[in-house]
Amino acid sequence: MPILSGEVALVTGGASGLGRAIVDRLIEEGARVVVFDRSEEKLRALENIHREAVAVVAGDVRSGEDNRKAVALAVDRFGKLDCAIGNAGIWDYNVTLDDMPAEQIDSAFDELFGVNVKGYLQLAKAALPALVRSRGALVFTVSNAGFDPGGGGPLYTASKHAVVGLIRQLAFEFAPFVRVNGVAPGPINTDLRGPASLGLADTPISSIDLPKLAGPAVPLGRVPAAEEYAGSYVYFASRRDSAPATGGVLICETGIGVRGIGVTAAGAGLADRYK
Repeated sequence: MPILSGEVALVTGGASGLGRAIVDRLIEEGARVVVFDRSEEKLRALENIHREAVAVVAGDVRSGEDNRKAVALAVDRFGKLDCAIGNAGIWDYNVTLDDMPAEQIDSAFDELFGVNVKGYLQLAKAALPALVRSRGALVFTVSNAGFDPGGGGPLYTASKHAVVGLIRQLAFEFAPFVRVNGVAPGPINTDLRGPASLGLADTPISSIDLPKLAGPAVPLGRVPAAEEYAGSYVYFASRRDSAPATGGVLICETGIGVRGIGVTAAGAGLADRYK
């Protein structure tokens, strides 16, 4: 029997990239899934593929009302909610603080933290009553940038460090009824976009050829496919496999954190720029 048979999950940012891989895997393991995404076109395509196994809702993860609609859809359509996965996010394309125009800091900060941190807070607030009733799980996508520098610029890195703190705090607040954990993927060649405030809303991460750029730089020597990360979310969604786990992050980032000495100082050119 599939390990999530009879379970109901909700995935934000679930219509493409890593989120889509998570949705596909949850359904493969027997779950029914509500997919919450901003792209109505991609949601319709997903609905056509998975039919009665999914319910879809379009909205903005920064909105409390939109998150409540997604949770209500899960309860109304499938009768409950067992696992809520906060996955929607944006990346800052490694824009350094020095290179970021001063007049764009406010808007870029608000946009990136709004999606990457407030979006998770809104999901947790909306899903809490249903998850308490089901004794369920909350899972957030972190990143290698939640632990180490170089996986993004200061905005993205700070937001993902904030998510680690959020996981630990909510695990404390929601215990013993709801388990709260995270998954920290490494590089993924997906449709992940950047902040509109930095002119990056239409730039997918796949445009920078991550397999060529990052593959040789990580200990595993390659950039995994999104599908290879999805099993980590199934683990935290499974009551059988992760019952003792709360407040933790499963790090599966191709060995970035253990690559050791060999990376030069990122700010080596600052003295020449400002002499």
